[in-house]
Amino acid sequence: MSTLQDAPAPAEAPRRLSLPVSTLIGLLALAAALGVGHLVAGFVGYTASPFIAVANYVIDHSPTGIVKWAERTLGTWDKPILKLGLAVVLVLFAVAAGQLSRRKPLAGQVLVGLLGAAGIAAVFVRTDLGQVSLLAPVAALVAGLTVFTMLHRLALPPELARYDRGFDRRKFIRTGVGIAAGAGVAAVVGEVAGTSTNAEDSRAAVGPLVPARTAPPLPADADFVKLGSPPFITPNADFYRIDTALVVPQIRTEDWGLKIHGMVDRQVNFTYDDIRNRPLVERRVTLTCVSNEVGGPLISNASFLGVDLVDLLDEAGVQSGAEQMFATSVDGWTCGTPANVALDPQRGAMLAIGMNGEPLPVEHGFPARIVIPGLYGYVSATKWVKDLEFTKWDARQAYWLNRGWAEQAPIKTESRIDTPTGFANVTAGKVRLAGTAWAQHTGIAKVEVRLDQGAWREATLSAEVSKDTWRLWWIELDVPGGTHQAFVRATDQDGYTQTENTADPVPDGATGWHSVTLDAH
Repeated sequence: MSTLQDAPAPAEAPRRLSLPVSTLIGLLALAAALGVGHLVAGFVGYTASPFIAVANYVIDHSPTGIVKWAERTLGTWDKPILKLGLAVVLVLFAVAAGQLSRRKPLAGQVLVGLLGAAGIAAVFVRTDLGQVSLLAPVAALVAGLTVFTMLHRLALPPELARYDRGFDRRKFIRTGVGIAAGAGVAAVVGEVAGTSTNAEDSRAAVGPLVPARTAPPLPADADFVKLGSPPFITPNADFYRIDTALVVPQIRTEDWGLKIHGMVDRQVNFTYDDIRNRPLVERRVTLTCVSNEVGGPLISNASFLGVDLVDLLDEAGVQSGAEQMFATSVDGWTCGTPANVALDPQRGAMLAIGMNGEPLPVEHGFPARIVIPGLYGYVSATKWVKDLEFTKWDARQAYWLNRGWAEQAPIKTESRIDTPTGFANVTAGKVRLAGTAWAQHTGIAKVEVRLDQGAWREATLSAEVSKDTWRLWWIELDVPGGTHQAFVRATDQDGYTQTENTADPVPDGATGWHSVTLDAH
């Protein structure tokens, strides 16, 4: 007769890691990978840091609609929010890697390997990074795999993997703390090393920029700030900024150079001192972003100092068959400008090194940028420029042209109501409106405003400073009680009156009449 003693003992279930421990393993492996990658990048190329490289890849390969939505909706917060979003995704991957490896490490190792491969690929495709920069993501991959494997083995040693026995928690915690601290130190050292080239120090050493050809004095009625218009000159701190640079390039004047080549008679190279020591010209120019919505804020006006670009191009001898000036920034961004525009001496194209009486701010292109009046910024305003190649349109495709934007991009005649804004509560009776109008390189002839479907009334315009700058305007309307809509339109000096037909910014700029709602009581 069988007894309970004769029954076989139940098999012991394979041991597995707890959720907190497995999660911690994944997170520590991520921290080690990012810390080591950032450390190595500090010495081989700051933007080779895997986190930065992947974020740049996302910027470069996101659908145009998403990129432009982010610029319009988030403004200068688009890049910080991208970094935060990427960090969340990486944390989720790390958590998944840990939790899929509660019994065996293979699944987590595969995920860590995939993340490492993504970092390597993101660095590999960067045109502004050399092969040595691949050391950063490779080091990150090795560190991530090593830490993941080591911690998994420490928490679930092979000799204990089949039995529900404890592991040396104190040793695991000590090791984890050490890895976390080491990753933090590595990241800090990498950050210090990678940002040790401080362009602000170089910028401060430039000294005063004195133009040999100054712009005419500003007339007293260049703007109507007291009546609600923006100032004629936009302060540097308020000047709009739209670019793809996740990390603002830090270029010292002694390290900067400009090469002009391609379809030219001779390649020429310029240093910063070559440009700085030439007679400088001062020009006031209004820059506009093509992604600016009707009534949007992505337009600013500044006094730029630099040299006539055509003089530099003449030294190279641009050949007659050249169709585009293909400009490259130090961060790899590219821009295609019609060659005939860049070469037109009446256009006023500049290689600018100053802005509003001081060296270019770092975020606006220091040491040097291109400024070409009358064209949207994506084909005319390369910041941190280092290379100008003359070529055919079908030979090179610039960054935004490759994403469906137009080849030719003259700025459209537009206007905006700046005061009041949005949905405004006003007192019935006389209501003052003020705003801005622009038609760069053509000039504004008049601005008209109407209330609801009433007659158009001509606004008072500021003095014309240049055809390449905006003009400010103001008007008083008789507004009865109730809710009304005020519209504005501009007519340029070619006789064109802006259309009321609404068009999105893609592919060559928005159109339509800007309006505000007036709730009069």
